Amino acid sequence: MKIDLNGILDSQRLAISRALSFVENTDNLDMALTDALFQHLGRAYRIGVTGPPGAGKSSLVDRIITYWRGQHKRIAVISVDPTSPFTGGAILGDRVRMGQHYADKNVFIRSMATRGNHGGLALRAQDAADIFDAAGYDIIVYETVGVGQVELDVAKAADTTLVVLVPESGDDIQAMKAGLMEIADLFIINKADRQGANQAFAQIQSMLEMRPPEIGLWPPQVIKTSAIKDEGITDLTDALVEHRQFLQQHGIIRQNFRDRILSKIRSHIDENVLDNFWTVARQKILDQALSSENIRGILPGQIVDSILKGEAGQVQK
Repeated sequence: MKIDLNGILDSQRLAISRALSFVENTDNLDMALTDALFQHLGRAYRIGVTGPPGAGKSSLVDRIITYWRGQHKRIAVISVDPTSPFTGGAILGDRVRMGQHYADKNVFIRSMATRGNHGGLALRAQDAADIFDAAGYDIIVYETVGVGQVELDVAKAADTTLVVLVPESGDDIQAMKAGLMEIADLFIINKADRQGANQAFAQIQSMLEMRPPEIGLWPPQVIKTSAIKDEGITDLTDALVEHRQFLQQHGIIRQNFRDRILSKIRSHIDENVLDNFWTVARQKILDQALSSENIRGILPGQIVDSILKGEAGQVQK
């Protein structure tokens, strides 16, 4: 499939859609598209929104879109959903929450499937974000599938990471000690009109206060919102603006861009090396080693050495 580069740069929706389908459905994508777009990257502000299922992430993203559109910004949303067991595509989930924006030509909402990526972010979501960046979108929002685990890939992909919780998220708050605490720039207690919101707010604040302050690092904020009632949204958007200014003032935006490029280079190298590694001869060594009836007599370390050296005769059965 030929990518319409000029169409992407001119922000033609058909060209963007085709390019997104290409990167999502093509295995072992080479770096040609990245190279073609590279001089046009690094302008968009990227926001990651993650949290457990039912926290109201889509409703909050809807409010974020409304805010930035009020600032005459163009927004792209990459909604990462669980993969359908039948089609392999994305299950659209709560995209209806953002339905009011579909007719807006300056808003582009795209659902992508996780395809088994346990980090929550679709394998090609960063490639998709680069397409939006080159197409001139000002804000790119990643909304990830909430799996209740550490979604470090969200933090790597985004400039600002929002962890969205609800007053009943006691277990999730405890789980932050295992990693979510480290990736959040903003903690959002959504559905704060429910009982327990103040307790959850105080619990997170207490955990943050236990962390020693570090010079030059952003102190995470805790914000209470109710997306459905449109409460606390101004506090949220003000915090987003404040964090973006902080990133720009400290040169972190540029560092994030460098880190994303480095991550992409490493990922593509890993993919290519792995694909090229499994030659017919090496696969044969592995198959022969594991064909032994006496599986207990096989030493995995020796198998690895034999495959790396390509010497089938060294495998002991």
